[in-house]
Amino acid sequence: MVITNNNITQKTYKKLSIQVSLSGFSFCVFDLFTSKILHTTELAFEKNKVIEEELWHTFVDNSVLTKTYDEIVVLHNNSLNAFVPTSLFDANFLASYLQYNTKVFETDFFTYDTILPYEIKNIYVPFVNINNFLLDQYESFEYKNSNSVLVKKLLDISKNKDEKQVFVHIQKNTFELIVVKNQELLLFNSFNYSTPQDFIYYLLFTCEQLQLNPETISVQILGNCSEEDSIYKIAFQYIRNCALLNVASFVTTFDATETTIRNHFILYHS
Repeated sequence: MVITNNNITQKTYKKLSIQVSLSGFSFCVFDLFTSKILHTTELAFEKNKVIEEELWHTFVDNSVLTKTYDEIVVLHNNSLNAFVPTSLFDANFLASYLQYNTKVFETDFFTYDTILPYEIKNIYVPFVNINNFLLDQYESFEYKNSNSVLVKKLLDISKNKDEKQVFVHIQKNTFELIVVKNQELLLFNSFNYSTPQDFIYYLLFTCEQLQLNPETISVQILGNCSEEDSIYKIAFQYIRNCALLNVASFVTTFDATETTIRNHFILYHS
C-alpha cells in the first residue's frame, strides 16, 4: 500500500528501504541504476521506550534518513499476518483470516499485500503509529509486511525444484519457517523462542507434522545466523541436509558480503 502527502518529486536515482519492528530499526540505500547497496544501518530500540521517541532519535542521529529519495519502502516486521490463496480471499473480511492465529481487536487496522506473480494475499496488521510518524517525514512511501518480501523471494528461488524445501529465517527471539515446492507455498509460520532447544523443537515438530524426514529434507537457514551460532549447530546436529542459504549469486548485485546479505535478506530484496 502507498501513503502519499503530495507528488513533489526530485530525481535522485536512489531508493530507501526501511524495516521496522517494535524492538528495532534497519535501513539501506540502493543505487537504482546498479541495484548496489550504498549504505546499511541496523539499530536496536531501548526496552520500555515509547516507539515514536525511539523513531525520533533514530532520524535525528541518522541524516541519511532525511535525504530525498525517488522511492521509499517501509517494511513492517511483525508476525501479525496470514497468507491466503487469492481464490479464498475476500477484502471485506480481513480480520477473519487473522483471528485463528493471532489476537485481533475491533480497533485494529487491517490491510493486505498481493504477492505477484503468485496467487497469494498476505493479510496483516501494520504499525499505524509508525506509518503516521513516517508520513510526517516523507512525502510518500510504500509499505508492506516484511514476510511478504520473504515469501515472494523464497518462492522465486524454488523455481523448477520439485522437492520440498524448508527455509528458516532467524531473528532475535523469533524465526519464520517456510516450506515450498516449485513456487508453491506449503507452509508459513512464525515462532517465538528463547533457547536453541525451543528452536529445534518447533523445527522438528513441524517436519513431523508435514511428514518431512530430517534425514532427507533440505533445510536452508538465513537471517541473523552463522555456522558458529548455537541455533545453527543444533539444527546441523538433527537435520542431515542443513546449510546456510547460498546467496553467492547476489554478492555482485548488491556489492555486499554473503553474511550481510543473509542477515538483511528481506531488506535487500524489498
